[in-house]
Amino acid sequence: MDIFQAFVLALVQGLTEFLPISSSAHLILVPVLVGWQDQGLAFDVAVHVGTLTAVLIYSRHEVAAIVPAWLKGWSGLKWDVYGQLGWWIVLATIPLGLFGLLGEDYIQSNFRSPLVIAGATLVFGLALAWADRGAESKRRTLKDLGWKDALLIGLAQAVALVPGASRSGMTMMAALFLRMTRTEAARFSFLLSIPAIVLPGLLKSAEAASAGVVIDWTAIGTGVFVSAVTAFLCIKMFMVFVTRVGLMPFVWYRIALAAVLFVLFI
Repeated sequence: MDIFQAFVLALVQGLTEFLPISSSAHLILVPVLVGWQDQGLAFDVAVHVGTLTAVLIYSRHEVAAIVPAWLKGWSGLKWDVYGQLGWWIVLATIPLGLFGLLGEDYIQSNFRSPLVIAGATLVFGLALAWADRGAESKRRTLKDLGWKDALLIGLAQAVALVPGASRSGMTMMAALFLRMTRTEAARFSFLLSIPAIVLPGLLKSAEAASAGVVIDWTAIGTGVFVSAVTAFLCIKMFMVFVTRVGLMPFVWYRIALAAVLFVLFI
């Protein structure tokens, strides 16, 4: 992998990880469309470390409140609002972990084609548009979440293992259907991304280490830095954009992308 390829793929990862347009789909499509070889496990881990760094920096105040509150709650088995939010993040992550362990090999073997990506991009994009209807009337916040809400959002997140569905898109869609505001839906999606990035990242790291993968440290460093900077700026701009404009531009992008893929690969 040369530096240009590492830069482009890290840029794609940083731009798409937290937008409701599916980073996994774009990382599959870009090499296919330009004829590049697969970037490999080590680089996948690197760009996810970058995006993880970005979301931890952006959500640092919430993380600093949630983690101590969750740990403190064990002393009396009583959790405050932040401690409960920690539990909802754990609960919402369980379906993703189970689906990932049980079905990821099947998904990797059968669902990585451009046509599957096109179908998932279109169907779940339209579902996102439906969920976003009447967003101005949605009033629920993170403090209003309960365990049923967390579980439903977690199930939606698990569906995002299918390339094209989009983890951020699915979690925000579910939260909007549960009457959360756009900004609160995005905040919860960002918090859920932390374990969603960490857990598969640890598995991929172990897999890469056991396989004795030769590491190109220049490409790895490029991937971490570019994806981190891009993802952080993307999160900042997305929060402003989703508040002022909404989610429909991303829906239109998904429809256009699906149309292009159908034309190219049918």
